[in-house]
Formats: sequence, C-alpha cells, structure tokens
Amino acid sequence: MNKIEISWLDAFAQNWLDRIEHGRLPHAVLLTGPSGVGKRAAATWIAAQRLGAADTRSRPVYPTPRLEHADLHLISPADDKEAIGIGQIRELVAKFSLTSYEGGGKVAIIEPANAMTPNAANSLLKTLEEPSGDALLILIADRTGRLPATIFSRCQRIAIAPPAEAEALAWLEQYQPGAAWSEALHLSGNAPLAAVGALEQLDTHQAMARDFGDVGCGRTPALEVAARWSQLDAPFVLDWLARQVQQAIHTMAAGRQNGAATAIDESVLERMDRRNLFCYLDIINRLRGQPRGTYNVHLTLESLLIDWADGLANCNQNPYQATMRLLTERKYE
Repeated sequence: MNKIEISWLDAFAQNWLDRIEHGRLPHAVLLTGPSGVGKRAAATWIAAQRLGAADTRSRPVYPTPRLEHADLHLISPADDKEAIGIGQIRELVAKFSLTSYEGGGKVAIIEPANAMTPNAANSLLKTLEEPSGDALLILIADRTGRLPATIFSRCQRIAIAPPAEAEALAWLEQYQPGAAWSEALHLSGNAPLAAVGALEQLDTHQAMARDFGDVGCGRTPALEVAARWSQLDAPFVLDWLARQVQQAIHTMAAGRQNGAATAIDESVLERMDRRNLFCYLDIINRLRGQPRGTYNVHLTLESLLIDWADGLANCNQNPYQATMRLLTERKYE
C-alpha cells in the first residue's frame, strides 16, 4: 500500500515548521488526542525534521514509515510488559547526556507516555526540567488521565483532533476506494486511521452491536454475551463499549436518534437516567486505563453487561468505588 499524506495534519505540520523558522521549538512536546488521529505519524515526522531526515516539503504520511537513525530513541513497553519501567527511562536519560552521533541533536519518542510507571515518570522529570540543548522529547498519549501532572505541565501540549467527517471520508476513499468507510468511521469514533483497522473487523463490530442491543432489550442473557466477548481482546471490547455509551449520551442530549452508529435501541435509552450513563462511561474509562492482568476480564464483562441489562438502575454513583470493586473483588484467584 502506497503511503499517502494525512491531510488534516497539514496545519499542524505548517505550525511546526513556523516554530523551526522562528527558533521557538520546545524541548519536550506532548501529542494528545483520540487513538487513530495520526499522533504517531506526527511524532515520526517531527523526529525526521529534527534529525534532518526529511525536507520541509514533506508531510506526515500513513502508513507511518519506520525511521532509522542513530540519534533516535524509541521507548515503549517491552514485548512481555504492560508498562514502561524505570530502567528504560534511566537508560534514555544516560543516552541523552552524551553527544549525538551525527551532530544534529537527539530525539526520543515515548509511546504511550501514560504507560510509564510512577518511578519511571519521576526519573524523566530532571531531563524535562534541565534538558540538553540539542535534545527533543516527544511524548504520545491517547489518554492523559494517568499521566502525572508533573510530566504534563513540563511539556508543550499539541492536541490532534479528528477531522470533519467529509474530510475523513475523502481521505479514506483515497486510501482504499470503494470500501465501507462510512460505517467503519462511525465505529472508530470518527478517527480515520482507527477506521482502517475497524474496516477489517466490521463483522466483529456488527456481532457485538447485535449482542449489546439484545442484552439491553432482554433478548439475550448478559452472561452469555460476556462469555463470547471475553474471547476478544479486552482493550478492543472496552474501547468499543466506551464509544457506544458516548454515542448514547450524545443521542440523549439531542433528544432523538442523530445518525450515529450506535447499537442501542431508542427504547432502551428511554428507560435510562442520563446521569447513570455518565457513571457507566466513567467506570469503563477507568477500566481502560488499567494494565492488563489487573482484573478478571470475564467477570468484569459480566458485571458491566448485567448492569446494562438492568438499565443501569443500580449503577454506582461513585465510579471510583465501582471500578475498585471490579478490580479487587473480581480479580484472578
């Protein structure tokens, strides 16, 4: 598949080039925004610009190219780990104290930044406070809630938002003409790069939509659906649930079906308290922020779907307590 420029990142790229021209580059930048809007492509492009590996006429592209450079350091969880550990950050800090190999500065991409352990984040603080003059730190975070305030406040934040639907669909059609992009885009929360992955899983999305709708209407037992969903990737399921609940909240706010790709029947929403939907979404988002292996996926899905089948009538008004119940009472024996 040929690489194509990511059109909605044009303004971002031009702004960064303006910073270069006027000597206003930060020493640390935090790229935020939903998954699938091009943060990783943007980070790679920034690194290429900083290291002289791309000319100023280039723009971020997809699929994201692999950038090979002696002065580029990529930090992410090890294959058998869920977090970025203190040892990885200490090694990076040591490398940043050395002279660059090619004399053009040093760049590190930390992704996802919110996967750093508290000790790892603390180890990075000194570098953020007293950076080497030729070093650039690029942090990427899909969700900033778990990122320490000390890290957040020491980086220049660049938020990357999804493009308008028309632009997203035009770009996706250029990427692969004739595909079912409208449905995939809605399923991905209007994030075009996530829609590329969603296209390959449309059958799974459709099956989950039927299941979720059936549980809400009482046609299928929650335990039966939980058993099926527990065979899927847990982050995928929780992301999907979060999008459905977000769309339900938007639908209730509009007072009508607004065309969003939601699996929730209007009659189900009519018997739900909107405040409980916010509570439910908060619980799901807290679970999304937990490392894998800290809770029993099957039992957690059972709890979430039983609550949904009950119309969220008993949804705990304290999301923190509800989430902690799932993480402690229902953990692996």
